[in-house]
Amino acid sequence: MSLIGGIRPPIAVLSVLLLTLAGVTALVLGRVDNAKVPKAVLTSQQHFAEDGAIALRASIDESVTDVTRSATLFSAGQPVSGDAVLDKLGSTYQKWVGTAVVEISTGKLVAARGEAVPPASADTSALAGENGLAPRMVRLDNGEARLLTFGLLSWPGRPQLLLVASSSLKFPGISIGQFRSIAVVDRTGAILSSDGIPTPEQVSNSLDRKAAKDSGAQLKDFARIAARKAQQDPRSSKEPGSGGYQGVSGSLLGGHVLSDRSVAGYATLAAPEPGEATTASGLGLSVVAMVQVAEESSGAASPVFGLLAGGALLVVGALAVALLLGTVQRPLIRLFLESRRLTRGDLTRPVTVPGYGEARRIGTALDRLRRQLLGESADTTGPAPRPRGLRRVGTRALLAASAALLLAWSAPLMLLLNRVDDTVVVPRQLVNDQRERTDTLSDRVRRALNEGDADLQSVASLIGNHTEPAAMNEVLERTIDENQRYRSLYVVDSSGAIQAREGKKPQVIQSKRVSSTPIRLLGHGGKEPVVVATAGIPGHDGAQLVGEFRVEFLNALLTRPGLGVVRLVDDRGEIIAGNTGFLAFRSLPDDRLKDLAAASAERLGKKPRANGVLYRDHGVRIAAAAPFSGSGAAEPLGWSVVSWQPASPLAIPGYESQNRTVLAGLLGGTAAVACLGWLYIVVARPLRSLADRAEALADGDRKTVLFPQHHDEVGAVTRSLELIRQQLQSRRRQEPRRTPTPQHTPEQHTRT
Repeated sequence: MSLIGGIRPPIAVLSVLLLTLAGVTALVLGRVDNAKVPKAVLTSQQHFAEDGAIALRASIDESVTDVTRSATLFSAGQPVSGDAVLDKLGSTYQKWVGTAVVEISTGKLVAARGEAVPPASADTSALAGENGLAPRMVRLDNGEARLLTFGLLSWPGRPQLLLVASSSLKFPGISIGQFRSIAVVDRTGAILSSDGIPTPEQVSNSLDRKAAKDSGAQLKDFARIAARKAQQDPRSSKEPGSGGYQGVSGSLLGGHVLSDRSVAGYATLAAPEPGEATTASGLGLSVVAMVQVAEESSGAASPVFGLLAGGALLVVGALAVALLLGTVQRPLIRLFLESRRLTRGDLTRPVTVPGYGEARRIGTALDRLRRQLLGESADTTGPAPRPRGLRRVGTRALLAASAALLLAWSAPLMLLLNRVDDTVVVPRQLVNDQRERTDTLSDRVRRALNEGDADLQSVASLIGNHTEPAAMNEVLERTIDENQRYRSLYVVDSSGAIQAREGKKPQVIQSKRVSSTPIRLLGHGGKEPVVVATAGIPGHDGAQLVGEFRVEFLNALLTRPGLGVVRLVDDRGEIIAGNTGFLAFRSLPDDRLKDLAAASAERLGKKPRANGVLYRDHGVRIAAAAPFSGSGAAEPLGWSVVSWQPASPLAIPGYESQNRTVLAGLLGGTAAVACLGWLYIVVARPLRSLADRAEALADGDRKTVLFPQHHDEVGAVTRSLELIRQQLQSRRRQEPRRTPTPQHTPEQHTRT
C-alpha cells in the first residue's frame, strides 16, 4: 500500500491532530495568566522609547547638517567676523546651548555666544587627522554631557576658523506625561541626561522623596540592562519577519515603586534605512523610557473553559473517527479481502456485502461476479436492486457527517464562545501612551516645518544682491541634495517670476509665490496639498526663496508602529498627510474624531493640549489628538495630529483569550477540512467511479479494462476486478460456439 495513499493515513493523521489540538486547547484556553502588566503596555513602552530615539537621532543629525551647511555657505560668501557668524547663526537657529569660533592655527577664541564651550573644543591638534571634524561627546565638570559639532570657516587670505556648536542631549519635543522618565544612555550604561524624575529639592514630603530615590535607582538598573542589550545585532534581537525599528529595541519589567510597577522601553539610535549610517547612530547612544503603572488582575479565562473545550473535542473527535472507521474504512477493507478471495478461486462462500453506499454497490457486484464465475449468466445474476433509505447514504455523505461533527465544535469557538464586548478592560496607560506619542508626533512635524523654514532663512540670507543665477542654482542644488524635505526650491522676484530653480516643476502659480507668511498651505480643492515656505532675500527688492515641501516627507514623519491610523489635519479639520492612504482635504471619517480634534485645539490657558479618549460605542477604540503647541513659523498654522486604533489587535488579556479561542476553532476546522478533503480525493471519488465500473462489469461489459489509479485499497479492489474480468473473458472464449438453429419456413398449399 502507498504510504500517503489509502484510507488509513488520513484517518490516522486526523486522529493525531485532534488529540494534539485537544491537549493544546486544554492548556492554552485554560491558562491562567498571572502577569499583572499586560503585554500591550510593555510593547507600548518599547514604541515610546523608539519614538524618543528617532527624535534624538534626527535632532543630532540635523544639528550636524546645519552647522556644516552654515559653515559652507559662510565660506562661499564674503569674509565676515566671528561675531557676525554667531549672531546670524543664533538668529536663524535656536537649538544650541553655546557656540564659538576658534582660530585653528593658534587656538584663540575669536567669538562666543551662550554657554561656554568646553575647553576640549579648543584642541585643534586632532583636526588634521581622519574624521577630524566628526562630532565629539564631552563631559562638563558638573557631570552633564555635551555634543560638540564642528564646521570649517575658510576664506582666501585669512586664517582658517573653526565653528563650534555645543548642544545638550535633551529630547526635543518628547511628551512624557506625569509619571514617566526618560534618559540617554551611553555604551557603558551611564546616564548622560534624564528627565522626569524630580530632584530631592523638588519634593515636599518623605514619601515622595523615597519614590524619587527608588525611581532613580530603577532607572539606573534599566540603563545598565539596556546598554548590555544594545550590543546585540539588530537582526538577531527581533523575531524573524517582525520588521519595524532598524535598531535594537525592547521592553523591560522592573520592581515596585510604592504600589506601582516599573516598566521600561529601550531603543538604540539607528539610521532610518537599513545599511545606512548617520552621525547620531555612530555615537553608541540608547534611549530608556520608564513609567510606573498600576498592576491589575488580568481577568483571564477560567481553566474550566479550556478543560471543557478540550474534553468536548475528544468526544466529538472520537465520534467522527469512529464514524469513519465503521462506515468507510472497515467496509473498504472488507471489500479488498473479499475481492482478493474471489481472485484466488474461493467461490463457495457468498460475498459479505457492506451496508451503505458505494461499498454496498461494489459488494453486490462482486457477489454477482462470483456467481458468474460459477457458471451463471449475467442476465441471471442481475441487475441488483437499488438500495433504499439509509442504505443509499454514500461515502460523501459520511464524510460530510464527520465534517459536521467537527465543525459543530469549531464553529462556536470561532464565532460565539469566549467573546469580549465593549466592557473589556483596557489599561489606562495605553490611552496615556496614545496621547503622549501623538503629541510627540505633532511636535515632530512642527519642528520639521520650523527646520525647513530656518534652512530657507539661512540660505536666503547668504544670497547677496550680486549673486548670479548660476551661483544661485549651485546653492539651491546643494541645499535640495542635503534636505529631503523639499520637492522644489526656487528664487522668485517681486512679481513671482522664477530667477533660479532646482527640483521638480513648481506647483504654486506665479501670483501666489510671493508672500509675507513664512509657511502656507495651498492647493485646497485639489488632489494634493501644497505646503510652501518662503524667505526674503536681503537686498533683492522683494525677491524671495520659495520651498515646496514633499507630501511624502510629512507622511514619513507620521509613520510609527503602534499608533494605528495617523492623520495631519489643518485648522479646518481637513486631512493634509497620513501614514496610510488618504484623500487630500477630506474631513476625518468620524464625528467623534472631529469633535476630539476641535476640543484639543481649544486653548487651555496659554496653549492647547493633547487629549486621549477611549471610545466604547461601535467597537472599542483608542484615539488621541494633539495640536501644534510651541513656537516657530509653523505654530500659527493651527494644525493637529489625530490618531486612532481599535483595541482588538492589542495584546490585552480579554482580546488575547478571544484570539486564542478563535485560533483553536480555526485549527480544528482546518484539520477537519484538510483530512476529510484528503479522504474525499483518495477514497470517496475513486470509490464512486469504481462502483460504476464494477456494476458495468457485472452487467456483462467484458471489454472495458480496469486500471488502478493508486496503490491503495481502492486500487487493490480495481486490480481484483480486472483479474475477474480477464477470467470471465477467458472462460467465454473457451466455451464452444453454438450454431443457431435454422428456422423452417412453413409450406404453403395452393388450391388447384
